[in-house]
Formats: sequence, structure tokens, C-alpha cells
Amino acid sequence: MLWSLTKVLIFVAMVAALAFGFGQLMETSGGITVAVAGVEVTLTVLQATLALILLILAVWLFLKVFSLIIALLKFINGDETAFSRYFDRSRERRGIDALSDGLVALASGDGKTAMAKAKKADRLLNKPDVTNLVIAQAAEQAGDSRVAEQTYKELLNHDRTRFVGVRGLLQQKLETGDTETALKLAEKANEIEPKHEETQDTLLKLQTGDEDWTGARKTLASKLRYGSLPRDVHRRRDGIMALSEARKLREAGKMDDAQELAVEANRLSPDLVPGVVLAARAHMEKGQPKLAERVIKAAWSTVPHPDLAAAYAAIAPDETAADRVKRFQKLAKTNAAHPESKMVLAESHIANEDYAAAASALGNLVEEDPTMRSLTIMAAIERGQGGDDDTVRGLLTRALAAQRDPEWICDACGEAHKDWEPVCLNCDTFDSISWKRPSQSTSLSIATLPMITGASQAVALADDGAVSVVEDVVVIENQSDPAENSEGKT
Repeated sequence: MLWSLTKVLIFVAMVAALAFGFGQLMETSGGITVAVAGVEVTLTVLQATLALILLILAVWLFLKVFSLIIALLKFINGDETAFSRYFDRSRERRGIDALSDGLVALASGDGKTAMAKAKKADRLLNKPDVTNLVIAQAAEQAGDSRVAEQTYKELLNHDRTRFVGVRGLLQQKLETGDTETALKLAEKANEIEPKHEETQDTLLKLQTGDEDWTGARKTLASKLRYGSLPRDVHRRRDGIMALSEARKLREAGKMDDAQELAVEANRLSPDLVPGVVLAARAHMEKGQPKLAERVIKAAWSTVPHPDLAAAYAAIAPDETAADRVKRFQKLAKTNAAHPESKMVLAESHIANEDYAAAASALGNLVEEDPTMRSLTIMAAIERGQGGDDDTVRGLLTRALAAQRDPEWICDACGEAHKDWEPVCLNCDTFDSISWKRPSQSTSLSIATLPMITGASQAVALADDGAVSVVEDVVVIENQSDPAENSEGKT
């Protein structure tokens, strides 16, 4: 309503301005004298103005007639398209103007105007491979998904715009959550333009989300081939995908293929802890314990981890506690300064009931880097050496408020995971789970002795402060309410 009123006011103002201008010309005295071949013609100011306007119109008309005569002569001379080109030039000019206006409107965020201008350009230019691009984007901007989808489908009919059409439909399916169709469209888009990095990333995300690890490895290789992925990143992620595929094959009962892929995953990414564990398991299943020890020791030298210690213990499950100490001393020696090496060696001595050796192995870790686990181990050592209940209780109380030990945490969203996953269970990011300490201590559970003995041991703090050694589970009861306690497997 307001815009209509504004247009009416503008029209009235223009009419008034023209009337005022003609009135001024009519009241102006004097004139213009034109002499041609001895003939003089005197014109008033108004007549001279009108004569100038007529002259301009005459020149424009002459140029048009001249162009038409040229087109006619060309047609007579055998150029059958001369007339059509003459009339098409005007349509093309108007079509280009409409297309330009549509692009400007699109850039300014006016989707409805952009779509109207693009449709006008389509009628005038008859070049759908160009105008449909603007129509589709304008329809999306205006929120008309039906027109956008229909236009994207029309783009599929032209080789020049087929990729744009597929990509547009892909984005629509992703927005609606239709990942099954989106995956097929992403595969088609990648087939048309294999170098397009955004399409590669989209396809890779859809494949990993669908656990299509074979297809994902092919896409990853394509990213490496076309230079959109560094070689070291490719090797690590390829190892993660090989590991994930190995897990999938194990679940399906295809053990031979799973074992080969597990070994390959370890070769591609030797410091990937879950891959090392699965590769060691594969070697054990093949009757190759020496190879299992070798891959674990190689990983321990760079990334000591409780899961590696558990896998190392599983190589000889029936050995005595004393023999296990000797074997774990060799493992810890590969990275003796790491806290994990100190703690795992201390735990092996505790299992052998050699508490003095356990204290020596733990060293001054409790003072330099007190964590829930190191303080709990120290409490077990104190108890084993006959320490008083107050000392043990003090250590376990410190453990409750100490820095939590490392966990599997997503680098993208910060979500903690019980086990390593190739894709974050919270934000669906691939290769984002890493073993690191949480930002702050928020849990009362204490992860203690990994399974380095046949029957693992842990410490328990009762509500009266007494400390006891229990099998398989650590229980820390709330001193204010003995009925409430926190439990955790070792």
C-alpha cells in the first residue's frame, strides 16, 4: 500500500515538473533563427526544443531503418538468418539486461525479484543452461524449494550444468536429512567432477556415516591423487578406515580378511592405539606372539596407553606375576619417562605383592603429576606396605579431587567417549577422537589398575575410612551417605 502510494506521488510530481517546464519555455521571450540556402526560419524556444526532440527521433529512426535495409540486402544476398538476427538482437539485449538485474537482486538477497528477472531473461534469451542457474539459486533464496528442485532437475539435461544440478539436489537432500539419496547424488557429483574438493568432503562424510569404509578409502585416495589432502594425513585416515573395516569384518565372521586389514591398518598408522591392539590380536590368532609383542612395543615407544598394556598382558595370560613383572619391565623400558610406563610397572609389582618395587617404579609421580590413577596406585602401595588408614584415606581423598586421567575425547566438540570411535558419536566428525586429559575433573570415578593380571586388583575406601583390596572392581563410597557409591571396572 505504501509503495503504491509512493509510485502515484512520483508520477504526479513528474507530470507537474513537465507541465512547469513547458510553461517556462512558452513564457520565455526570444527565439532561434536558422538560415538555410538563403531562407531564414525563426523558431521560438518551445518550437526549437520540440524540433530538437524530433531531430533526435528522426536520427534514431533513420539508424533503425538503415539497419533493416542492411539486413534486407543480406537476406537478398543469400543470408537466410539476417532478418531473424536483426529482430533477435533487441530480445537478446533486453534478456541480458534482465539477467543482469536478476544477478544484482540475487547478490542483494532479494530472491523473489531475482527469480522474476531470471524467468524474464529465460523467455527472452532462450538459454536455459544459463538462466536456470540464477532461477534455481533465487528460488532457494526465496524459500521455494519446489521450484529450486524442478530447476535443478532441468539443469541435468545440459552437459555444462549437469554437475551444478546434481550438486544443488545434493544440498537439498542434505538439508532434509535424506542421507541415502544424498549419498547416491554425492557419488554422481564426484564422478562428474572428481577434483571438486567440497564434493569429495561431502561424499567422504556420507560414506563414513554410512560405514562404507571401502568406498571411503577410494574417496580418500582420490583426494590424495588430486592434491586436496596431505600424504601423512591420508595415511593416518586410511589406517583408521582399514581398522574400521576390519572391525566390521570381524563382526561378520570374516576373520581372515579382518586379520589382514588389521595388520594393514597398523602398517598405515602404527601409533593408532586401537589399530595396534587389533593387529596384535590378529598376530596372536595366527600364532605369531613375537609379532604381537613387536607392534605393541613399537607403539608404546611413542604412545603408551592402558589398552596396549592390556593387549601386552593378553599375549601370555597364564604367566606368573613375577614373570609378568619381567616382561613389563621390557615394555616400560621403551618409554621409561612416560607416566603410563611408571604406573603400569608399579601395577605389575603390586600384582606381585612387591610394594617397595612398586613405590620405586612410581617414583615421584604423585608429587610431580598427581592424577586420580597415580594417587590410587600410591594408596594401594601404602596399604600393602602396612601404612595407616589415615594416610591411605588421605591419598584416596586427594584422588577424588585430582586431575582426571586421559580419556578418549573429541577434539571438535569435547565429548568424552568410553572407547575410541572413528566418528564422534556426538558431532559426527571423522578422525577427531584423541587420547588426552579432560579440561577439568568432573567425575568421582577412579580408573585404576589395568588388566595386567589374571584377576585384577583395586582399592576400596569404605565409609569408615577402612581400606581393602577387592577383586575386579573399585568402590569409593560417599562418606556422608554409605548407600551411594561410585563403581568402575579396572
